Amino acid sequence: MSSSDSPEMSFSGIKAQVSRLVRDGGVRTDADVADVCAAFQAAVTSVLARKTIAAAVREGVKEVVLGGGVAANRELRRRMADLASPLGVRVAVPPIASCTDNAAMIAYAGATRLARGERDGWDLVATSRTALERRTRKGRGRR
Repeated sequence: MSSSDSPEMSFSGIKAQVSRLVRDGGVRTDADVADVCAAFQAAVTSVLARKTIAAAVREGVKEVVLGGGVAANRELRRRMADLASPLGVRVAVPPIASCTDNAAMIAYAGATRLARGERDGWDLVATSRTALERRTRKGRGRR
């Protein structure tokens, strides 16, 4: 996945590998735990940052908002900023205290819509459906 140009991401493989490593006794000491955690974080944040910034550049997006609980990860913040800046992409990140869940991301999205004068009626409902086109190699989207 890390060498693919596709913006798709799945971390189930690395999660399964770490789980097997722990289950099979490959993590015995505190130093082992620290090493495995650091390696996992490095692999995941590298892919997240690279694919996110590459997608922004490909789509002509000049600003990326990093939100939700994952935005509290300092390594991800650093990687995103390091990759984005030379490419002219701005990464906006809320204060860590606002990154405990998706509330900061939803609030930011709502605030930007409100600032543009957009409003929703009382008929607005939460749904898992999206207006975005589904194109995936996995799942039920068009291939």
